[in-house]
Amino acid sequence: MLAGTGNRGHIFAITGLDEFSDLLKAPASQVTAFAKAPGGGLYAATSNLGKVFVLGPQPQGEGTYESDVFDAKIFSRWGRAEFRGEGSVDLYARSGNVDNPDRNWSPWKKIDLSKSDLTTSYLTRTGEMGIPAARYAQWKAVLHAGTAGPDVDSVALNYLPKNAAPEIDDVTVQVGVKYQPLPKMSGQGLGSDSSASSFGASSGTHFEALTPSSRDRDSIGVKWSAHDENDDQLVYSVYYRGDGETRWLLLKDNLADKAYSFDASLLPDGGYTVKVVASDAPSHSPGEALTASKESRRFEVDTTPPRIENLAASIESGQLHVTFHAVDGFSSVKRAEYSVDAGEWKYVEPVGQLSDAKTESYDFKVTAETAKDGAASSEHVVVVRVYDRYENMGAAKTLIHGK
Repeated sequence: MLAGTGNRGHIFAITGLDEFSDLLKAPASQVTAFAKAPGGGLYAATSNLGKVFVLGPQPQGEGTYESDVFDAKIFSRWGRAEFRGEGSVDLYARSGNVDNPDRNWSPWKKIDLSKSDLTTSYLTRTGEMGIPAARYAQWKAVLHAGTAGPDVDSVALNYLPKNAAPEIDDVTVQVGVKYQPLPKMSGQGLGSDSSASSFGASSGTHFEALTPSSRDRDSIGVKWSAHDENDDQLVYSVYYRGDGETRWLLLKDNLADKAYSFDASLLPDGGYTVKVVASDAPSHSPGEALTASKESRRFEVDTTPPRIENLAASIESGQLHVTFHAVDGFSSVKRAEYSVDAGEWKYVEPVGQLSDAKTESYDFKVTAETAKDGAASSEHVVVVRVYDRYENMGAAKTLIHGK
């Protein structure tokens, strides 16, 4: 059975279940019809362009097969070709830096397949391609008639991409987030910067597992995304620098995951920036590795609770009169609350009503009846607590003795 296809104009001979031969490629886009020709031949009609071809009844003495153009993605050095097949077959290769082989590519160069491996049922031969370094490459097999029919099972082209520096796309810092280390998968090895393209091979797809995280107000989480054009294995180092400082200090190096968490109390209250450095050292010889870095946006750390100073309470005309100051060393005081005799917490405004400073003063009165069911002459316990903008809480209490 013969099958004509588009959109590349191939004719296949189907010989059995999942068995077929690529007979030829017509210089047209679609093979649209067949008809018998005199002498046992076959007419093949094509579209784009519209033509009629004749397939003779006898095999040709020589046939040519050209592979698809292979894109190495990066300027690469081409090494040895590995041919697996039998019969009389010559192998050629060429390279270029545009995806169209008709534009400034190197000429076809015959590969010397003199070295053979007879340990398999097919004859495996290798040879240096000797083609210029370039991004794209293509191979061609010329099959010659002989005692044994020529057969091409596979062709592989080995290449070494030019090393490209890793790229860090983004760095984010979240205060109050803790990332869990990803479990190590069995079989993980060091990456390699050498690759091979082969007839019939398909490229793999990479999937990255999501880094599990949890809320933890005592942690700072750093997360980043990075990639490498060579698909090298990357390792990361995390640094930090405070406002007004010039020196980057190391937090952690030799990280394989793209996330890291550390104790927020390691940093004094203040503003900071994190820098992540990516290196492809695991995939290269010493001295050949390349690095890239990216800084996060500025973030602030505040783990110290505000202080309550000069807390005082007294009974005046049947009312509890409470005064105190709230002081925070880094961020503004956000809110204050009070409780009398273990009652519910109630919000209290600062003297200026707007809570927007590192130091706020509070002066308020509450009736004794509200505080203790009207028992104004008894003892009272007054507790106050204040929060800064990072939800750090400071508390203090005072005792009022009854008269």
